[in-house]
Amino acid sequence: MTRLPAAYRRLQGAAIVSNVGDGAFAAAVPLLAVAVTRDPRLVSLVSAATTLPWLLLSLPTGALVDRYDRAGLMWRAQAGQAVVAAVVAVAVAAGAASIPVLVGAAFVLGACEVVVANAAQAILPGIVPAADLQRANGRQFAATSTANTFAGPPLGSLLFGVAAALPFGLDAATFAVSAAVLRKLPRGERLPAPVPLGRAVAEGLRWLAGHRLLRTLALLLAANLFCFQLANVTVVLFATQVLGLGAPAYGLLLTGSALGGVAGAMVNHRIAVRLGTLPTVLLALGGAVPAYLLTAASPDVYVLGLLLTVIGFFSSMWNVVTVTLRQSVVPAELLGRVNSVYRMLGMGLTPLGAVAGGFVAHGLGVRAGFAIAGVLRGGALLLALPALLSALHVRPTLPRGQGQASSSAVSSSASSSEATG
Repeated sequence: MTRLPAAYRRLQGAAIVSNVGDGAFAAAVPLLAVAVTRDPRLVSLVSAATTLPWLLLSLPTGALVDRYDRAGLMWRAQAGQAVVAAVVAVAVAAGAASIPVLVGAAFVLGACEVVVANAAQAILPGIVPAADLQRANGRQFAATSTANTFAGPPLGSLLFGVAAALPFGLDAATFAVSAAVLRKLPRGERLPAPVPLGRAVAEGLRWLAGHRLLRTLALLLAANLFCFQLANVTVVLFATQVLGLGAPAYGLLLTGSALGGVAGAMVNHRIAVRLGTLPTVLLALGGAVPAYLLTAASPDVYVLGLLLTVIGFFSSMWNVVTVTLRQSVVPAELLGRVNSVYRMLGMGLTPLGAVAGGFVAHGLGVRAGFAIAGVLRGGALLLALPALLSALHVRPTLPRGQGQASSSAVSSSASSSEATG
């Protein structure tokens, strides 16, 4: 097994550092929001603001990723995130934090994240050999998942208990370190001469429109992330108000999803080799449905943590396999644009899911979101099943060593998907 390149290790190291801060931020923001207001509708607005940039900015960002140096875009965006997180820390320390401040900061941080995420996925195939993409994606997801949802949240919750501004200061520091590391990445190969922005976006849209499996996976991603937000936007209320957890215990609860995510990322390659790429996708989709339904009935924190682990396992399995598919099939010069169109469609409903989750919790209770999410995910899978099953009979095109069996694969019309839920 070949060693992954030094540039990949630098990219991974930067991602780990920034994701520790992100995890601390993710745990601290809902705790701060709950301290400001008990209205789940207002709490949900902060989560909605984080994902809204994917709907508004993803298409032009994809064109920029295919036009300019991707490493340069990444470090500049993370430097901007460091500034925003530092402003939030100062506002919290000064007692000036409010829902509008959190919403505004969440939107700007989310906008920078659109740039970083699109560029990071587009840059990887130029750093890692094609045969190592599945392994590289698996390691990257396992490492960042550990940092973002295993190490970061307990640290953020603990720091929040000491002083509410500390986790936001930590986030600012980790963004600054990550930006410094990314700045040392080698410049990518010379990109094609830029075309008008509208034409560049249209090329990505046409590529997506011509691939049935890609369209299906993007629509499934939309349904999955809508349901994830619907269920999880008020999990802080579920944990603190229904189960009676304090801030440190809430951070530990979030590690359940992280444990599952790391496990799924580490074993997905073996599962995909044994079952095939698309059967692995079907397993990930089908396995998450009962987990959501059972989560709604969790009698205590231990069962809730176990089910969050299961959800995290299937989510990371879906993430790694589908991201690798997209990186392997989409032409390099189109990867930023296709990625941005794909993720815009997939993540465009997440703000609505967050707002819907707030209203569902307000009207039906904080458990109801998980039950509704499970039913909706099951229905979406049934609707997409014909397209997914038809793709099982197409000859594989991925390079050897990327986790596909000869009985299941993807044609030139295939691509990938990624989801959190």
